[in-house]
Amino acid sequence: MKILVQKFGGTSVSTHERRSRVVDKIFKAKDKGFLPVVVVSAMGRKGQPYATDTFLSLVSENFKVNNPLSVDLLMSCGETISTVIIADELSKAGMEAVPLTGGQAGIITDDNYNDAAVLKVKKDKLMDILESGKIPIVAGFQGISEKGYVTTLGRGGSDVTAALLGTALNSESIEIYTDVDGIMTADPRIVSDASLIERISYNEVFQMADQGARVIHPRAVKIAMDGNVPLVIKNTLNDGKGTIITNSAVEVPGKVVDSITSMDNRVQITVKYSENKDSPNYYTLLDGLANNLISLDLINVFPYEEVFTIDDVDMDNFDIVMKNLGLNYTAIRGCTKISLIGSGMRGVPGVIAKILKVLFEENIKVLQTADSHTTIWCLVKSDMAGRAINALHREFLSDKR
Repeated sequence: MKILVQKFGGTSVSTHERRSRVVDKIFKAKDKGFLPVVVVSAMGRKGQPYATDTFLSLVSENFKVNNPLSVDLLMSCGETISTVIIADELSKAGMEAVPLTGGQAGIITDDNYNDAAVLKVKKDKLMDILESGKIPIVAGFQGISEKGYVTTLGRGGSDVTAALLGTALNSESIEIYTDVDGIMTADPRIVSDASLIERISYNEVFQMADQGARVIHPRAVKIAMDGNVPLVIKNTLNDGKGTIITNSAVEVPGKVVDSITSMDNRVQITVKYSENKDSPNYYTLLDGLANNLISLDLINVFPYEEVFTIDDVDMDNFDIVMKNLGLNYTAIRGCTKISLIGSGMRGVPGVIAKILKVLFEENIKVLQTADSHTTIWCLVKSDMAGRAINALHREFLSDKR
């Protein structure tokens, strides 16, 4: 039994014309001998009538905070509607389909509403539907708790649903359909000559997703990687091959960088010993911030100062915590973290030196750097980020060098 999981995002199911392309993709899968299991997101984005954010706008903020169980039920509606609409489209095209909620498809979660963890996937119902010759259409982003209440899996949860089902059903692959051709060497909105990456490893994609790329949810990558099921990122609107994600990528000799991503709204924080030497909290600063749920990034600890970045949305809370700890600090807001990712940089000397040289020649000040075996990070001011990304792309990834 050759099973193929196909996930279609909100833009893919937002109009009749696009839904007809979804039907075409499902038809082609069947023609190739696959048994499709289809996962769908809510139709469209905020402002459109069946988008999740549109449903959320119908209830008050106070209600959302105090009634997470009810909010999950509301947020699940968009995907549930999509399952029936796609089932209808398939019916008109001569294919029998069975629309299912996440719970009906066997996704069992804990009761952490709005961001539930999946405990298990019961695949019996899906297998029965497949064996009957029908196509299961599963609502993404949702499951059901062991107590029987609808839960949601967090933003981007439809990707997670597809990965869960793909691994549970031991599918041939998991196709994630979106409105881009696949994973690109950089954001094409920033770099006009960004090119398609045809094959890449789970680890690299996980890094990309974690560092700001929005093509696929990191949790979905981790689930597929653990189950060793290939992921394929494709465009609903064309027949391109897309990007294949597996345990290994095709390494090109001499190529050290595969992609460049970025994350805006970063704030660089510097805490100096000379300004806080009378406070015992200086030595336990990182623990104090962790206890207050403030996430840190690009952490550099030196004998006489600590430097790190936080998200700008945490600044108000950070300032309160620092005052409570009696610590002084300086902040540089409006920063962007640029990430250069590539398995080929492992053990290669001089990569950071080349990066700094490229940015120096562009008169771009680098505020901070950090590195791992497969990623190098640079912090720059946001108004210089676009120029920095383009310069780095020309140096490491463009054929126009």
